[in-house]
Amino acid sequence: MTVQPSGAEAPRRFLFLDASSRAAGNSEQLARLAAESSLPEGAEQRWLRLADHPLPPFQDLRHTGDGNYPEPVGHERTLLEATLEATDLVFVAPVYWYTLPTTAKLYLDYWSAWFRVPGVNFRAGMNGGTLWGVTVLAGTEDKAEPMIGTLKLTAEYMGMRWGGALIGNGTRPGDVLRDERALIAAKSFFSG
Repeated sequence: MTVQPSGAEAPRRFLFLDASSRAAGNSEQLARLAAESSLPEGAEQRWLRLADHPLPPFQDLRHTGDGNYPEPVGHERTLLEATLEATDLVFVAPVYWYTLPTTAKLYLDYWSAWFRVPGVNFRAGMNGGTLWGVTVLAGTEDKAEPMIGTLKLTAEYMGMRWGGALIGNGTRPGDVLRDERALIAAKSFFSG
């Protein structure tokens, strides 16, 4: 445990969870621009690509035995620890069929297990953090509402602050870099 000097704030720790099925896709490009331009001074950042940390299908064990889940191992352990270490959790997720990509939804399903791992205190560990979304879609912003709604409700349920959503437009790789409105918004996104 690091002790901060009196009056000094601990640095914020941003965890960027890339849920795209494409490496270096539009959502990641927009999120990286926002991180380069607007993270608070001294903030730490960690990037995890969910496809590189695959989780098996989620199994609901709440009503089995004592309802507890086993201690996470492997990729699940990596994701749990990274999540709890973060002060700010950023979903970097293109809109797929009006919602989160499969890897992001599966990751969120595992939160149900982490509530029930003895000694983890997952909800308490998340309470007071900030949840953000960065997404790119082809079409109008209203088509992102179901995904943004999922993230906002997740933040509310967990006692987290909703930081907001940075939304860009694009289809082919690199398209978002021509979305002037998104590029301008990215430059101050995390500073608010």
